[in-house]
Amino acid sequence: MKKRITRFSLALAVATLTLAVGSAWAQDTPSNLTLHFDPAATTIRWTLKDVLHTVRGTFLLKSGLMTLDEKTGVAEGEIIVETASGESGNGARDHRMANDVLESAKYPEAIFHPQRVTGVVRDGKTQNVTVEGTFTIHGADHPLFLQVTTTQNGTTLTTKTSFDVPYVAWGMKDPSTLILRVGKTVQVDVDARAKLQ
Repeated sequence: MKKRITRFSLALAVATLTLAVGSAWAQDTPSNLTLHFDPAATTIRWTLKDVLHTVRGTFLLKSGLMTLDEKTGVAEGEIIVETASGESGNGARDHRMANDVLESAKYPEAIFHPQRVTGVVRDGKTQNVTVEGTFTIHGADHPLFLQVTTTQNGTTLTTKTSFDVPYVAWGMKDPSTLILRVGKTVQVDVDARAKLQ
């Protein structure tokens, strides 16, 4: 009888210790992930079609910081682009875009606020996730749903995504003239790199 009690006590002690260690491990393992985007390693390309040809250009990433709760998918942060940084290789066209369409002096930044991430990013693998958020441009907020391809290698995360900006429908000036008609939607392609913490 005494041996049975001793064995039971030992088993109970082991079980208690296991639960305690597991609880401590869960508390020491944070679920929050922080992404610091690298402007120098990020490319933002845009494409606008007109009746004669297709115009292509770039914008510069000013800064990008995003936090993600991996358990809930809730995200926060800001990814900021300088609207005056748009370049297409034509100075006069870029000047009109900044001053007349984007009104960069009044609205110097376009900002994406991530709010939720659906999907899992795993080290050493390429995954597709959905990022939901709000895109603020030209003084107005617009919901944005991004299909993002991610590849994680250690603490480095590379991402690719594309989305459309219907700039005329969003209240920006249509630069079309009687002679030259341009598209009313700009396609944006982003290749970004971030450090994970």
